[in-house]
Amino acid sequence: MSAVLETPVTRTTVFDTDPFSDLRPRILSVGLATPPYSYTQAEMIDALGITDPKIRSIFLNSAIERRNLVLPPVGPAGGLRIESQGDLLDKHKRAALEFGAQALLRCLDQIGLDPAHLGHLCCVTSTGFLTPGLSAHLIKEVGIGRHCSRSDIVGMGCNAGLNALGVVSGWAQAHPGQVAVVLCIENCSAAYAYDATMRTAVVNSLFGDGAAAVAIGAREAGADDIGPMDAPVEGPRILKFASCLVPEAIDAMRYDWDRGLDRFSFYLDPQIPYVVGAHAELVVDRLLADTGLYRSDIKHWLVHSGGKKVIDAVMVNLGLSRYDLRHTSGVLRDHGNVSSGSFLFSYQRLAQENAGQPGDYGLMMTMGPGSTLETALLRW
Repeated sequence: MSAVLETPVTRTTVFDTDPFSDLRPRILSVGLATPPYSYTQAEMIDALGITDPKIRSIFLNSAIERRNLVLPPVGPAGGLRIESQGDLLDKHKRAALEFGAQALLRCLDQIGLDPAHLGHLCCVTSTGFLTPGLSAHLIKEVGIGRHCSRSDIVGMGCNAGLNALGVVSGWAQAHPGQVAVVLCIENCSAAYAYDATMRTAVVNSLFGDGAAAVAIGAREAGADDIGPMDAPVEGPRILKFASCLVPEAIDAMRYDWDRGLDRFSFYLDPQIPYVVGAHAELVVDRLLADTGLYRSDIKHWLVHSGGKKVIDAVMVNLGLSRYDLRHTSGVLRDHGNVSSGSFLFSYQRLAQENAGQPGDYGLMMTMGPGSTLETALLRW
């Protein structure tokens, strides 16, 4: 009986023969920074004077070990001093400029780029409001050239890092040879409230402070590298974005005025993990539509560290393993939810592993108020 030789089945993606591949924006580097003070969940329970067993369990069962926070000093009564809304805004500006500048300079240093040569700076934050925005203050602080174009995305929440990456990728593609940076600066402790409610406890058990900067750029036609950079380009290309807004859940995640506390405060609906999980497949399938790719072709998953239940919901609904989301879980464990910059904390861990190999596909996913899910497709 003769052997039957099967013809290998090959699949072509729309990116295999893309004549514009060099012009697609690429991730060039990532820089991170956090405040110097780190607290365990047990230390936070003590600092907040929490005695209610139910609230204590929220902190201790959060899958978070430590978070970097800028906490107020101890007041006369022994607990943390209550900060007014004005105090919180001052803290937002002071801390955001400090560790925002650190993340930005670390990002630029990796590619040997002088801040004076930066082409565009986009600052993302949801933990305070300033006019002029953080971008203007950082251009002054860091020594960026006065002709650097800038943008500020304020108040979009945890998904906003990918919203900004999509917009600034378009800028980079329209300005080949120049470098742009998206800088997510979240001083969540400048948005904290202190009371005995479950609403406040959920927020105070979850968020941490931190900044993450990502540099992106596109090559000019025929160029070997990008503009004024000294370092070679090794990061993945950004191929495509897809979004999903869930209007019926518009109030599930919000940051609004609490009249009882006389300040802004976060609200997180307990149903958030189920909303996110139910729509994760929808937005991923939309991202991969017309690409020739299946979910199984995605080797690297970089998902927002929204919380233990959110991570589990994404894992179950997309059929992922704990290994697939190891960096997402690791960032949650070590930093908590760093809001808009969380996915970049995960990306840095992947980059440090040197796991992305030529031809690999990766997927970024963030989620936040709206309710919104944002995704981006990468290729190394």
